[in-house]
Amino acid sequence: MFENLTERLSRALQSVRGQARLTDDNIKDALREVRMALLEADVALPVVREFIEHVRERAIGQEVMTSMTPGQALIKVVRDELIVMMGEQSAGLELNVAPPAVILMAGLQGSGKTTTVGKLSRWLRERTKKSVLVASADVYRPAAIHQLEVLAGDIGVEFFPSSASDRPEDIATRALEYARLKFIDVLIVDTAGRLHIDAEMMDEIRRLHAVLHPVETLFVVDSMTGQDAVNTAAAFHQALPLTGVILTKIDGDARGGAALSLRHVTGKPIKFLGTGEKSAALEVFHPDRIASRILGMGDVLSLIEEAERKVDRDKAEKLAQKLKKGKGFDLQDFRDQLQQMRSMGGVHGLLDKLPGMSQLPQTARDQINDRQFVHMEAMINSMTLQERRFPDIIRGSRKRRIAAGAGVEVQDLNRMLKQFTQMQKMMKKMTSKGGMAKLMAGLKGKLPF
Repeated sequence: MFENLTERLSRALQSVRGQARLTDDNIKDALREVRMALLEADVALPVVREFIEHVRERAIGQEVMTSMTPGQALIKVVRDELIVMMGEQSAGLELNVAPPAVILMAGLQGSGKTTTVGKLSRWLRERTKKSVLVASADVYRPAAIHQLEVLAGDIGVEFFPSSASDRPEDIATRALEYARLKFIDVLIVDTAGRLHIDAEMMDEIRRLHAVLHPVETLFVVDSMTGQDAVNTAAAFHQALPLTGVILTKIDGDARGGAALSLRHVTGKPIKFLGTGEKSAALEVFHPDRIASRILGMGDVLSLIEEAERKVDRDKAEKLAQKLKKGKGFDLQDFRDQLQQMRSMGGVHGLLDKLPGMSQLPQTARDQINDRQFVHMEAMINSMTLQERRFPDIIRGSRKRRIAAGAGVEVQDLNRMLKQFTQMQKMMKKMTSKGGMAKLMAGLKGKLPF
């Protein structure tokens, strides 16, 4: 997400980054480029105008002009204004009510609403340790009811049965009574979507709102629809007392204009981002972290939090102890590292959060893909335990057997073994005396940040 905007803004601000002194002319040129970058990212025109005006006011003031590094100060101003545009603070769910806390989900058909109900259920169960009941009031699309039932089973939350012959209000009433009877913490109700906004749809969701009295009414919107996402959010906001927005499919949205416009247009916070198809692919929306990502500064905090949640601590501890004892880093360990990387969103998920990665040429970014890591894992899986522990024995006929088993060429296996050897040397340096300092010195000048 934001790849195009990050690239354009980086170019626009590069011209002032090292300036010892800012003038009206170079500020004007930089802001013109920033304006074009935002418009190309499909940010709403009124939002762009207000943003540029706020940046200009601060840029020509004491804050920037008297700074020792005015170019850096201007970049800070741009970051601060991006944060303000997106809502300043992360807005959590308001669940401090007598259970069940009801969450009503609204949105157009195809926005990923039902899938998001599943993701949110998993997030609540894993992060807040809440018991969750999900119910579908989408009586126009029986497949939606079945889809939610399957998702609930996969995630491990309870599903309240409903059918296409039921009235949506009756489903909501019965689900609420059941949640109270079973002392369930959170009830999430999925509603019917339409291909477009119509009066009948709005009347129905208003009736559901009156029956359920939800603490959260969340609008689910597809980020890839750009300005249409903002327009539909504004229409729903007029019809319903929305409490927040969930922006889906951001992994496929290189522009990111919807994320920058929604808060300004609706006045409601973006609460979550849908970052992929899997049930775990839901992120809390942090305006400050997103602003840093947009400006190519990375998002190390999110990376650390993700590592704390998803890295297998037992495996990490065992590997650390093994290396301390002087035992070598083998292919089994290498496979574990590949699996850990995949669990954290893959290589692109990591790159987006690392500072300076926006400086990598697009050709280099395109060459880095998760498919390579899947192939590498398949090659290791084709090996015997002895081969994983003692890679030096992998020669001739063993190579041909392993490559055939993984469905790759022998050259691919040779490349993987070479990469493994480099990783092995790196691990050895890290565990030697003063190893980390030596390693960083060796990497100096080779990293893009």
